[in-house]
Amino acid sequence: MSIPKLPVDKSMLIGALLRVPAHAIHRRLIAELNAAGFDELRLAHIPVLQFPGPDGQRPTALAERAGMSKQAMNQLLRSLEDSGYLLRSDSPDAGRSRIVRFTKRGHAAYARIHDILRQIESEWISELGLKDFTQLKTLLLKVWDSPLVR
Repeated sequence: MSIPKLPVDKSMLIGALLRVPAHAIHRRLIAELNAAGFDELRLAHIPVLQFPGPDGQRPTALAERAGMSKQAMNQLLRSLEDSGYLLRSDSPDAGRSRIVRFTKRGHAAYARIHDILRQIESEWISELGLKDFTQLKTLLLKVWDSPLVR
């Protein structure tokens, strides 16, 4: 599937400038995961699989992090559980609370995600140059740690 090249407009706002590359990365992750045998994974699963991953998290925390309802998150978790990527079990420290854990297949998929992301970073370094890529990443880390994203 070929994605049409978007027009470049110097007046584009930050939302689009961050969203377009993020969506391209998500599409590539799913395409490469599917090609590697993780056929059940879809773009809809990205909110569960995004950093830092779901392992050891409560479904409510995952829903909050993804900005979605608990019901929608539980649907995604059920789908991943049915496909053998994770298990939900009772939390050992909190009554009726549930905890999400990766299965062996889930750990393998998550490790593959990291491999793909390292490859993408390498390609971005080749395209932008090490100096510009390092500056981009430094600025994004600065935003990550700032009140701008809270």
